[in-house]
Amino acid sequence: MMKKIVLVMMASLLSVAAQAENAAEQKIKTEIQRQVGDRAKVSAVRPTPIKGLYEVSLGNDVVYTDVNAQYLVQGEIVDLKSGANLTEQRINELNKINWADLPLADAIKVVKGNGSRQLAVFADPHCGYCKRLEKTFQEMNNVTIYTFLIPMLSTDSKTTSLKIWCSADKGKAWTDWMLNAKQPQEKTDCPAPLERNVALAKKYGVTGTPAIFFTDGSRIAGSVPLAQIEKKLK
Repeated sequence: MMKKIVLVMMASLLSVAAQAENAAEQKIKTEIQRQVGDRAKVSAVRPTPIKGLYEVSLGNDVVYTDVNAQYLVQGEIVDLKSGANLTEQRINELNKINWADLPLADAIKVVKGNGSRQLAVFADPHCGYCKRLEKTFQEMNNVTIYTFLIPMLSTDSKTTSLKIWCSADKGKAWTDWMLNAKQPQEKTDCPAPLERNVALAKKYGVTGTPAIFFTDGSRIAGSVPLAQIEKKLK
């Protein structure tokens, strides 16, 4: 009987503690949102392994604050015992997408080898880093690459994107332009998904090119080495 009473008391105390924790998190969320206004959305607040320090999911980023939301801390939390970067892990988790939601018909499709592996990239035709990444892609095999054209840099980016999309062979026109600066055909009046692509990039928090997405929903920003891409594809 005594054991049962103790268990009930422990459960009650845990419930009270959980309610207090939830109240603290909601208070922090409300206060941080009030201070940042419309600049970003506070999507979640949760405690960190460090007592008194809370994680705040702010837009596509992660910051930290105290229980009173008086101070904002930017930086990374690293578990020295395991070597895990907890901040990086959380950001990757928050920024994952559902691969099945990608409108692949709005992308240029290039198949290399048997095309068994897949990735998607958001790119601007006048982006130097995108051209460097395209050279890296030439070293890969057995991969299908979906390129979403998002003209971000200039009006020339939009014109070139339209010319590439309106080409009879979009994949060849894209590769010829990115690798050899070969001008695509002059046609620009075909139906193109550029506005939808820009909206999609905004939805996913893509603020620069290139941005690579993998079938597990994870992403890598920028032109990265071949080894890093291959590791992700495995």
